[in-house]
Amino acid sequence: MTDPTDPLTDPFADAGPGWMRGRTALVTGGGQNGTLPGVGYATAVVLAGHGARVAVLDRDPAAARVSVERIEKDGGEAHAVIADVTDDAACGRAVAEVVERFGALDALMNNVAVGDRAGLFDVGPDRWDELMSLNLKSAWQVTRHAVPVLPPGAAIVNVSSVGASARGPGMVYNVAKAGLENLTVGAAATLGAQGIRVNTVRVGAIWGAFAARNMSEDMRERRRQGIGLGTEGTSWDIAHAALYLLSDRARWVSGHTLTVEGGPPRRFPPGPPITEVAK
Repeated sequence: MTDPTDPLTDPFADAGPGWMRGRTALVTGGGQNGTLPGVGYATAVVLAGHGARVAVLDRDPAAARVSVERIEKDGGEAHAVIADVTDDAACGRAVAEVVERFGALDALMNNVAVGDRAGLFDVGPDRWDELMSLNLKSAWQVTRHAVPVLPPGAAIVNVSSVGASARGPGMVYNVAKAGLENLTVGAAATLGAQGIRVNTVRVGAIWGAFAARNMSEDMRERRRQGIGLGTEGTSWDIAHAALYLLSDRARWVSGHTLTVEGGPPRRFPPGPPITEVAK
């Protein structure tokens, strides 16, 4: 049984068969720091739990090792790949290392991102380039090196944010995520003839390390009240969405953005619960 009080424990670990059995997955930004699970860590653990051999890519060896040790403790197979995905040559070496270690690459999760709140005109050219490189270009670089080794039936998932369609004051992060979603559509159309699927998971208001660093308890509660279902999501919710899109269960889904946000936001104070069907 899983422990619902442990944030590092997948609350759905006991559900379902091995959807990724026999496949090799590469998760960028898959390492783990701190006590709240990141999306990359959660996805690596979930994919391994469903039978995948998982390459955990991170630029921090210690963080990558945390994820690998967790997977191995659970009886899975994992390997740490240390690379900086803003370096194109390093991306090529990372993909080659995965293929050398596991003999194949069938699934790619582009998860690396920096959730910077910098406004569109609050940064100079250097910071703009840095944020675009981390949040957009890195996914393109890893993907372009992965494409030559991905077989028919392979799948790619890019991790975006509801900020990609935000209509408030502009942030560089949101621009990069909008570009990432456009990259998904273009890549799906380009790679479809090779039998390679490409999709996006758009992340909503989850409680994770980034939110914990930037939110007071009052801000957190006001955000929660604005979520359609009235509850926060976690990295595990994102991981299971990625599992679906990376598995053969989504074999006819490509070029799609799956928004995981707890439902449309509430616009008015919630009314009383509906307890019967209107006559």
